[in-house]
Amino acid sequence: MHWHLSLCSWWPFTAPSLLLLSILGRQAGLAVVEVTGCSQWGAPSNESISLDGDVIIGGLFNVYYIPSAIERSFTKPPLYLSVHCGLSLDLEPLKYMYAMAFAVEEINNNSSLLPGVKLGYRIFDCCGRYPWALKAALSMVGGDTQSCNLTPAPLLIGESSSTIGIMLSRILGPLSVPVISYLASSPCLSDRNQFPNFFRTIPSDIYQARAMAQLAIRFHWTWIGAVLENSDYGRLAIQEEIQGKGVCLDFIETVRRETIMSDARRAALTIQASTVRVILVFCWYTDVKELFLELAKRNVTDRQFLASEAWSTSDDLLQDLTISKVSSGVFGVAIRSSAIPGFETYLRNLHPTRRPGDIFLREFWETEFGCSPGDTPFFERSSSKASLPQCSGTESLQEVQHPLTDTSQLRVSYNVYLAVYAAAHALHSLLSCPQTHSYSRNNSSTCSSPKNIKPIQLLQHLNNVNFTTPQGEMFYFQGADIPAKYDLVNWQNTPEGKLKLVLIGRVDGFDIHLNESAIQWSTGSNQVPVSVCSESCPPGTRMANRKGEPVCCFDCIPCAEGEISNKTGSSQCDQCPTEFWSNAEQTACVPRQLDFLSFNETLGITLTTAAVSGAAVTTAVFVVFIYYRQTPVVRANNSELSFLLLVSLKLCFLCSLGFIGRPSVWSCRFQQAAFGISFVLCVSCLLVKTMVVLAVFRSARPGAESLMKWFGPGQQRGSVCIFTCIQVIICAIWLTLSPPVPKHDLGFQGSKVTLKCATASMVGFSLVLGYIGLLACTCLLLAFLARKLPDNFNEAKLITFSMLIFCAVWVAFVPAYVSSPGKYVVAVEIFAILASSYGLLLCIFAPKCFIILLRPEKNTKKQLMAR
Repeated sequence: MHWHLSLCSWWPFTAPSLLLLSILGRQAGLAVVEVTGCSQWGAPSNESISLDGDVIIGGLFNVYYIPSAIERSFTKPPLYLSVHCGLSLDLEPLKYMYAMAFAVEEINNNSSLLPGVKLGYRIFDCCGRYPWALKAALSMVGGDTQSCNLTPAPLLIGESSSTIGIMLSRILGPLSVPVISYLASSPCLSDRNQFPNFFRTIPSDIYQARAMAQLAIRFHWTWIGAVLENSDYGRLAIQEEIQGKGVCLDFIETVRRETIMSDARRAALTIQASTVRVILVFCWYTDVKELFLELAKRNVTDRQFLASEAWSTSDDLLQDLTISKVSSGVFGVAIRSSAIPGFETYLRNLHPTRRPGDIFLREFWETEFGCSPGDTPFFERSSSKASLPQCSGTESLQEVQHPLTDTSQLRVSYNVYLAVYAAAHALHSLLSCPQTHSYSRNNSSTCSSPKNIKPIQLLQHLNNVNFTTPQGEMFYFQGADIPAKYDLVNWQNTPEGKLKLVLIGRVDGFDIHLNESAIQWSTGSNQVPVSVCSESCPPGTRMANRKGEPVCCFDCIPCAEGEISNKTGSSQCDQCPTEFWSNAEQTACVPRQLDFLSFNETLGITLTTAAVSGAAVTTAVFVVFIYYRQTPVVRANNSELSFLLLVSLKLCFLCSLGFIGRPSVWSCRFQQAAFGISFVLCVSCLLVKTMVVLAVFRSARPGAESLMKWFGPGQQRGSVCIFTCIQVIICAIWLTLSPPVPKHDLGFQGSKVTLKCATASMVGFSLVLGYIGLLACTCLLLAFLARKLPDNFNEAKLITFSMLIFCAVWVAFVPAYVSSPGKYVVAVEIFAILASSYGLLLCIFAPKCFIILLRPEKNTKKQLMAR
């Protein structure tokens, strides 16, 4: 089958596609495609240089560029069919191109690498345009056509753009043509499944973006802005590493080469209005220049810029005084630099007469020296400068200080140099492989010849390349990538007003080595700029995110009691251990203060005073009763029980003092036993007195005379003793089997830990209280029954009121005791003891003392027996 297609009138995107069909058809042996019009888009145009050789390496560079002042309206097709794509030379890519030429010539002079094989090159200028890059790549890979007698290139070096690199790899993937890029750094190109034929001598942007994120965290820049090239280069780096590393982006502005003027204005306005002080810029240096010019117009000079490797070492920006105030202090990641011995001499020896086919060198010569190096048929582009005078022949780059000949910091040029050497070593391995290790697709037993190299063979050898460079550096590919190495650079002011590039550190994989003291920031000092949405929370507080705002914008909330944060910027407060509590500043856990009801505090003094006062009043009553013991009021109702009751009341008041002070093993045992026995003794006396009153009035009835013999003085003392001994037995058993012990009470969360007597057995404590309650209720019941007995002075009424008060106090005691925290449990128990004791003392003895002391006329037998 034979097809004939005329491509001269086709749009450039269509032409490369048909050329690809031609190449695939020819390699498959299925069809022949006759392509005419190759001179327009397939053959080397004037924007290319070449060197013949046994094996040809293709090169793609962007030597010319259209100035950013040209806006694209996208209302009509771009002029991709024009012969020339740009208006002026870009010197940096020109140096990259000559680095490739130098490396090829150096390899040809090396007898140990590719011996007997001459390496050639064919280098095209692609101007950064997708159609030009594709048609140049396919024309080099296509080789012989009916219209163009060209040797096919089994390998390409280029391009600088990640997007073009992706396109080239996808289009040339079916042909297995290796593509080695020197500047395409998009992370997605590391995917060997999608791009098995792609290699690069520049690290992936994953490492660059990760280094920038580490630097932002190191300098506490949590609130930054970003200006990105609207391509794979800019977008993927931000998505991969910057976001989600504790760094928040206030804004992301994208710019395009075609609309850079309006995009730069928009980005400048955003930067001016933002509160961020650190701006990350992932763009080509020509785009950055437009952005800085817009910022200079608005006098925005207080921002710190983080530079990507695409512009961090740009001489064009460093030497531009109009943007020096904006760009001062730029801190960036740069492609690592390395020396290429002999390259400076090579550049200085460049001359149009020795390279008559080099249109780029001629253009440079005309621009630099202002003269025409001579008329040759190669230079159609020079027609616009035909009026220039002829050069004298003495013009030379030997003594000229020019960026083209400056090899002090070779970065991308060295990447190009490495790419050529990687290709050469893969070719060397392919052409000298042993017969038993053939890599050809059909598994032939012979190695390839220079004239019969298949790209897939070269691709397989390129995957395994491992060599030492002329500079003594080990080189190998990790998939598509090389080990990540970067320089860290800083733009610093000089006395002349210009900016200089200063090396301040390096990045080796994931490790950053940085000399912070050598950095000059945008402020002109060594003071690190501050760029945060919210100031870091001081110790003692925690961060609380604001609703609907980025995580870097937050409020500082004080830690709760018992929690601390001991460092700046804590996201949460930590709970102190059980026996510790937070200090006043909430910054440290300190041991809790030991807390108990002491005699020195206000509450302890008050209760002690009340107890001592009760004991004193009881003593006073006792003295009065002793003094007036012969009077009828004292002798009535068994004065002996009255005296015993006063003694027991005094013991009740004094036993409360045992609850105050630091608890110990013996004090815990004594206080409960004293409390239980004292109150049983007291209630027993009242119970016996009530029983005596009832017995007296019952005995007055006919037939009940013998009742009083059971309630004589001996029987009364015996009853009190029996009732009390039962309580003594209960306390003895309780204190023997499971006595109360001092214990730290940690249940109450506070700065203090309470030392109290812990009741180990609630059964024992309940029996003690229950027995007292049983006696009290019995006494209350009997006193209630005897309250209306006919007598002028009925003590049963007084006992009834006292027992009501007693029972009310202890019924209220139970819930108060259970719910009180810390040392207040002890205070509640003391209060109950004192309240019930005062109730008994006042209800029973206050009326008698009143009669004895203030109404002695009533203290007679006649008054007492009156009805």
